Amino acid sequence: MTSSPPMTSSSKTDRTPITRALLSVSDKTGLVPFAEALAAAGVEILSTGGTAKTLREAGVPVVDVASVTGFPEVMDGRVKTLHPAIHGGLLADRSKSGHLDAMAAHNIPPIDLLVVNLYPFEEALAAGAPYAEMVEKIDIGGPAMIRAAAKNHAHVAIVTDTEDYGLILDALPQGGTSFAERSRLAGIAYGRTASYDAAIAGWFAGQADELPRRAVVAGALSQSLRYGENPHQDAGFYASADTRKGVATAKQLQGKELSYNNINDADAAVELVSEFDAGPAVAIIKHANPCGVATGASFTAAYEAALKCDPVSAFGGIVALNGRLDAATATQIVKVFTEIVIAPEADEEAIAVFEKKKNLRLLVTGGLPSPTTPGMVVRPVAGGFLYQSRDAGKVARDDLNVVTDRAPTAEELDDLLFAFTVAKHVKSNAIVYAKDRATVGIGAGQMSRLDSTRIAVRKSEDAAIAAGGKEPLVKGSVVASDAFFPFADGLISAAEAGATAVIQPGGSMRDGEVIEAANERGLAMVFTGMRHFRH
Repeated sequence: MTSSPPMTSSSKTDRTPITRALLSVSDKTGLVPFAEALAAAGVEILSTGGTAKTLREAGVPVVDVASVTGFPEVMDGRVKTLHPAIHGGLLADRSKSGHLDAMAAHNIPPIDLLVVNLYPFEEALAAGAPYAEMVEKIDIGGPAMIRAAAKNHAHVAIVTDTEDYGLILDALPQGGTSFAERSRLAGIAYGRTASYDAAIAGWFAGQADELPRRAVVAGALSQSLRYGENPHQDAGFYASADTRKGVATAKQLQGKELSYNNINDADAAVELVSEFDAGPAVAIIKHANPCGVATGASFTAAYEAALKCDPVSAFGGIVALNGRLDAATATQIVKVFTEIVIAPEADEEAIAVFEKKKNLRLLVTGGLPSPTTPGMVVRPVAGGFLYQSRDAGKVARDDLNVVTDRAPTAEELDDLLFAFTVAKHVKSNAIVYAKDRATVGIGAGQMSRLDSTRIAVRKSEDAAIAAGGKEPLVKGSVVASDAFFPFADGLISAAEAGATAVIQPGGSMRDGEVIEAANERGLAMVFTGMRHFRH
């Protein structure tokens, strides 16, 4: 049952006037016109440091906090608002005579409005500031005042976001803020201090080589979504303190509003193509799984090779590029119904091609997420959540251990590494066939690895028919498995389909049987020693 606020004189439907406000902000966006409107309404403005200087230069009358506290700003501004004359004005319960008497006895002026945004810790984190600078960006007085005002929302309005300036200005001619408005602002304020502390805690956790005792996750609402995975689910898109480029940094140039599933799939797509930095790479994603991935001499060639893997599943999919989208590639993409195209950049000519497809969303991210940057991944479970480091593992040629009589050729090695990289982004159990650095068959998310192998082959047969051929595309390909083959049957199935080389982590109790089966069929096989489960 939801509890109701006490019906004091400050929580009834009448409004609480704003006669005195304290403004102390690091983000000066909209500050001057907001303060000018407050002053024009007869509000006395208290302020500190740089905020007071900005207002004075704009001709807004300001009272220094130091004149209220009787104590100057000291220690490079670390101590300025941490004083009873300020916190008493924010915390006093004006429905209690004892609080009012204390204010009068100690000459504590009431503060009806607090406007504070915090030192830019998250911005410094994103910029990779050095340790000492990060520590200086930890705000102390700001969060203390915010929490005080938010607790006392029965009497005080607290603003932490510049977007709420309008709410205050709209309330002034109505006689002040309502309890409902102050309550809503208090919730926003506690969300701000919580996310701020989460960023700080996360930064400290990153300095230590251990899991944090208390894991905190926070984000700012970037977009309210129409619904979640299904229409009966509520959803929103939140941006975190993660500094990596990607969907959260993307600018939508055209197309209808993104959905929950769109964002999830676009993220899967851009994470996959970010793995490839040696030339043009394209990934086509459907339901967070790749249905075609390829590299090529151009983005057009890479797209055509990726599409060839599974043209049926590509319908209504997401296309990601690891570089600048050009008009030639855009012209090919629009031939197939596509939900989203996401790339770091796009030519004006490519944008013009997409303008004819009004529903196609075009996202430019300004960069690619580094696949090796450390970070944490959170997954909810009943009563808690799982917390793990991002799968930033990458297998290089020198990491491979040849375990069969025949070693793979140089061309097979290139395809093996390509296939294993793609398998990292396929739902387990994952099987990926590749040839000429393009996928030719993908089996995803099956309970049996053998089933994934067979599904990939069947899809390859369907793709061959669609392309007007007869032989499955997997003929003469290599195959990657995200985890070891528990039995030889999966490898045997791949060999029967025409695969010539295998890459897998190894580590099964039956590795010997699998290696023997590979030798009997003339396959080359390498072990990586690294698994890439993706559940």
